Amino acid sequence: MPLPIDDILPQLKSSLQVRNSVVIQAPPGAGKTTRIPLALLDAPWLAGKGIIMLEPRRLAATNAARWMAATLGEDVGGTVGYTIRFDRKVSRRTRLEVVTEGVLTRRLQSDSFLDGVGAVIFDEFHERSIHADLALALCRDVQQGLREDLRIIVMSATLDAAPVAALLDDAPVITSEGRIFPVDIRYLSEDYSDPLPVAVARSVRLALAETEGDILAFLPGAGEIRRCRQLLEDGGPLPSSTAVTPLYGDLPFADQERAIVPAKHRKVVLATNIAETSLTIEGVRVVIDSGYCRRLRFDPASGLERLVTERITAASATQRAGRAGRLGPGVCYRLWTDYANRGLTPANPPEIITSDLTPLALDLAAWGVAGPASLAWLTPPPQAAYQEAQRLLVQLDAINYNGAITDTGRRMAELPVHPRLAHMLMKAAGRGLAPLACDVAAILSERDIVKNILEGGVERSESDMLLRIEMLHAWRSQRRLPSIDAAACRTVDRSAHHLRKLLKAGSGEAAGAVDGDTVALLLAWAYPDRIAMLRGGEGRRYLLAGGRGAVLSGRSVVHDEPLVVAYEVERGERGDDLIRRASVLARETLRREFADGIVRGRSVEWDDREGRVSSREEERFGALILESRPVAATAEEVRNALLEGIVRGPALSVLHWSAAARRFRARVYLMARLFPDEGWPDLSGEKLLATLGDWLGPCLDGVRRLSDVAAVDLLPPLQALLPWNLLRRLDEGAPTHLAVPSGSRIPLDYGEDGTPVLAVKLQEMFGLADTPTVAWGRVPVLIHLLSPAGRPLQVTADLRGFWNGAYQEVKKEMRGRYPKHPWPDDPWTAVPTRKTKRHGE
Repeated sequence: MPLPIDDILPQLKSSLQVRNSVVIQAPPGAGKTTRIPLALLDAPWLAGKGIIMLEPRRLAATNAARWMAATLGEDVGGTVGYTIRFDRKVSRRTRLEVVTEGVLTRRLQSDSFLDGVGAVIFDEFHERSIHADLALALCRDVQQGLREDLRIIVMSATLDAAPVAALLDDAPVITSEGRIFPVDIRYLSEDYSDPLPVAVARSVRLALAETEGDILAFLPGAGEIRRCRQLLEDGGPLPSSTAVTPLYGDLPFADQERAIVPAKHRKVVLATNIAETSLTIEGVRVVIDSGYCRRLRFDPASGLERLVTERITAASATQRAGRAGRLGPGVCYRLWTDYANRGLTPANPPEIITSDLTPLALDLAAWGVAGPASLAWLTPPPQAAYQEAQRLLVQLDAINYNGAITDTGRRMAELPVHPRLAHMLMKAAGRGLAPLACDVAAILSERDIVKNILEGGVERSESDMLLRIEMLHAWRSQRRLPSIDAAACRTVDRSAHHLRKLLKAGSGEAAGAVDGDTVALLLAWAYPDRIAMLRGGEGRRYLLAGGRGAVLSGRSVVHDEPLVVAYEVERGERGDDLIRRASVLARETLRREFADGIVRGRSVEWDDREGRVSSREEERFGALILESRPVAATAEEVRNALLEGIVRGPALSVLHWSAAARRFRARVYLMARLFPDEGWPDLSGEKLLATLGDWLGPCLDGVRRLSDVAAVDLLPPLQALLPWNLLRRLDEGAPTHLAVPSGSRIPLDYGEDGTPVLAVKLQEMFGLADTPTVAWGRVPVLIHLLSPAGRPLQVTADLRGFWNGAYQEVKKEMRGRYPKHPWPDDPWTAVPTRKTKRHGE
């Protein structure tokens, strides 16, 4: 049967004959996944070599391989084969291998030349998985440095092709228009309150009554699909012998094929988002979109990827609706309102921006590059997240402090699990604990096997993980238990089996009784940064080895233990993190197994809470203080810690600024402003704080508390910052006192801006016409003329003008109030005095 993609095959072949990269844009259903790889097998440039095609999902990879093998009249494993996690069907005859993305990365690590491979095809690249971005960067590196003849073909349904083409040296972009018919979009009038399977089942019956053609209904996962199918079967007969078929990744191939190929009767396919773009289902004219999907997302709580249920994006909604318009006009029922549709996120960001970069950092170290900057990326990894990933890899002994991969790291990179779990599995294999470690790794990687409604009702225990191990073992022997999710157990059991096979650890579970100490040790090998210590006297509050504070959830079976491995931690946005699951760790186990990470040394630090210098000898594991005892500190250590406390806390405000010290800073400021070329020091707050140790440090001998700092006289250390010649010039140009006509020497007060102020009783200034100045006449003194009681009467910088003018009014007002003091009619001829009239006569 002809497909739209057939029209561009000649152009594609001719382009690849002369170029080593091509970008293809084609809508879902155009036939790019199954037509293009087969069309290239006879290309002259591929002689003697094969093709690797990347698919983002396992189900899409296996179905594409089987479909293409059937097209050739062969079984899968012949000319066309596949390799996915824990499953492979290829032979010596295989020339076209469909793989999931992580598989290609491991292939490249073991054979960077890609011997025997002539082309790599990236299918569904618009999904922008972190594995696809990494694989493209590595293939591009191979193409540029080792294999100029290697063809790279990037295929996408919706991606803006221009940036990808630019990354591939302005590769040609070939577009297939496809055939999409109009689709009638129907929204709910209001949000539904029923469970999702109920709402979908109801919509299926409505669509069967209102429309024609096969129906494709999208649900998040296998559990919702099974529930919806049961509701449809129990709700009465469906019209016209309609068949209900599920479609999700764990189904046997025969059941998957039954959902994909056309049927004699009307068909309802209940599918996950695997049917969104990766698979074509014949006969569909109606789509029912629940609006939800289940995706692998990085879970900061576990430090691993987990399947999470989330709202789809607007781009996904468009893709799903388009499934109804392949054969003719179709209908799409969206189980949300038109208003809610306007609030959908436009598209998912590239995973490389939001994902944990630890696996990527390990892959780059294994590739032998110094960092991401050595490769070409469509979207570069964020620098901060990458550095955090490198710090964890150092702790896991996967790379050294220079970023180079270790022997341990190379072995870790060969395992198809997160580096945390790879490290745990390798350590466990050396101790005879591999079967148990495989169970732990599988439980951590898959969804929880404990039903949520019972999780909070379990009695106190030493480990949330031990509880799950025991339940898994019970399920293996009994198969059905009310508190266990059987479907999750099957998935965990299958993953554990594959891991045991890889490690050659036998096919059974851990021998003998499993104890909490062993489980905690395994978790500590995976999460050394999350070993946590109870904060003294603070109930369920802990400090993680990584330095963050955390609170142990009341839903954990662990209670108030002094030392735990917090293997599932929910990051707090503003306050402490939340430890959701933990396992008790013995202190002696930590000391024995992590001796290389325990640092012993003296600590002389500023204690914010006590407001003093604390000097102790400590044993630390990361941020955790395992042991601490007081020790004597040198005067220099105490001084440095005290200075740190001043800078970090109250800064200069803790110092006692006497009037003389303040006046000295202001005088220096004035002289530095007037004579900038004379080398006056900068005594601003910022500069003094930055050089605190230089000028104040020598004065702090014997001082350990902030409260004692206030007793330090600051004038001498400030004066020591000026050489003798500037000190003399300071006294001349910005004197501390001025002589007034009464014979008194009155202190000058210099404001923050250096302005000199003389506060003097009015009677002491009689007869003085010229306003005093400083700095050799450059700066007039601002005079505050005071009453006999010391209260301001007049502020002036023009004494002559005051005597000739405002004085007469002041005299009238003050003569009656202060009759014992002289208020002469003629201030020019009056004798200046500090005394009253009686004493002056």
